[in-house]
Amino acid sequence: MNKLRGIKALKKIATGIEGLEHITMGGLTEGRTTLVGGSSGSGKTLLAVEFLYRGITEFDRPGIFVTFEERPQGIVQNVKKMGWNLDKLVQQNKLSFVDASPEPVPVTEVGDYDLSGLFTQIDYAVKETGAKLVVMDSIGALFHQFSNTALIRREIFRITEALRGLGVTAIITAERLEEYGQISRHGVEEFVSDNVIILRNVLEEEKCRRTIQVLKMRGDTHYKGEFPFTISSTGISILPLSAMELKQSSSSVRLSFGNAELDKMTNGGFFRDSIILASGPTGGGKTLMCTTFTAEACRHGEKVLLLAYEESGHQLLRNAQSWGMDFQKWEQDGLLKVVCLYPEAMGLEDHLLMIRREIEEFKPRRMVMDSISAMERVSNVRNFREFVIGLTSYAKQEEICSLFTSTTPKLSGGDSITEAHISTITDAIVLLRYVEINGVLRRGIAVIKMRGSQHDKQIREFTIDGQGLHIGEPFKNVQNIVLGIPSSTVPSESEQLEEMFQK
Repeated sequence: MNKLRGIKALKKIATGIEGLEHITMGGLTEGRTTLVGGSSGSGKTLLAVEFLYRGITEFDRPGIFVTFEERPQGIVQNVKKMGWNLDKLVQQNKLSFVDASPEPVPVTEVGDYDLSGLFTQIDYAVKETGAKLVVMDSIGALFHQFSNTALIRREIFRITEALRGLGVTAIITAERLEEYGQISRHGVEEFVSDNVIILRNVLEEEKCRRTIQVLKMRGDTHYKGEFPFTISSTGISILPLSAMELKQSSSSVRLSFGNAELDKMTNGGFFRDSIILASGPTGGGKTLMCTTFTAEACRHGEKVLLLAYEESGHQLLRNAQSWGMDFQKWEQDGLLKVVCLYPEAMGLEDHLLMIRREIEEFKPRRMVMDSISAMERVSNVRNFREFVIGLTSYAKQEEICSLFTSTTPKLSGGDSITEAHISTITDAIVLLRYVEINGVLRRGIAVIKMRGSQHDKQIREFTIDGQGLHIGEPFKNVQNIVLGIPSSTVPSESEQLEEMFQK
């Protein structure tokens, strides 16, 4: 009993890998071993290398890399493009490689398998560098020619106990044969590891989607489920979209949209941290609304990030010029940054990471995405909604007033998938609709939602000319406009008298 009194509570250490601290609720358990399993190309080795690199450079924790497959020279060369100079860390005696890669000769399974020699090498390297971190990549290479499961389990248990005895925090990688199925090749590695993390690389909608799952953290808590991640020139970025916490502050400062009548309809303008959705059919005026919203900010010296997924930069500049708005000058003045991409150019996780990087670098006060409905084409509903949650959460966190447009599939009516799946995430929704009256198409605009504020409930007519957007009077004697089936109503006697006096 006396031995049990001295046991300390578990402590987690930060890894520096973007998003990993969030899904593990603080990092990896100090002094314990984490098994990272994944199929070929899922990012196991990269995660292990980044764990060591950031541990050394950001937290001053020397490390050991034990390689069972690739030669140390190859590992060093593979991450040079990310700016990770592992050879320099080796020269500074902060990183040491233990090359245990097997010779290309056949092995015959006879008698017991003993790793005492390997333990001696690791022990020496740890003491030589004062290592706090150890990576073993990949443990499956040690046992791939052996069939004795009991032997494999015993030796893996000995490895984890030896690492625990050294007082190091360790990652062991293991290869999986399939994305959803047996966790590791031999089916025993996960049972003797304190923590288990699974990486997946699944082909969805003709695109590969990487996810990470914390399967277990013995004696501690973590977020459940799969979270998307991507690999860029800076390393691994985990995007825990479903685990986002609703902790963003709310601003009471209002901004002008750029149109006096629309400001009146919204009771003085939109809030500084609003997420605005402008939904309407093709040709309904959405791009002009984006242009108006952008121009208002630039005229007042505020930066705007404009993300275009359906038009080129030259088209946007030309359209803005036709309404008397000089986007080119604002670009040259550093107030406007236009990013034009096809949605199919990359996966949603990569799009989200790119947008976040642009925001971090450019620091805009407003953001425009024309159109967000184009992003639905590259993913399923769940992943699309997670993308929107991640984007809007980050925009609100940075207090960026954002305008997203959505194209409805019909010229009238609102059967838009985008509206259905992200309307609850937005703070304000502006509907643009065509209205046919007496054989003539007219345009209508309505604010149907504005969180935290009163707003005009009427549907107003608006027109577009060379000067821009002009919002007029409410439609009279017409109903069911939003539903796409406008019909005339007979004006009451009092309405007829009022109209007569106005004339």
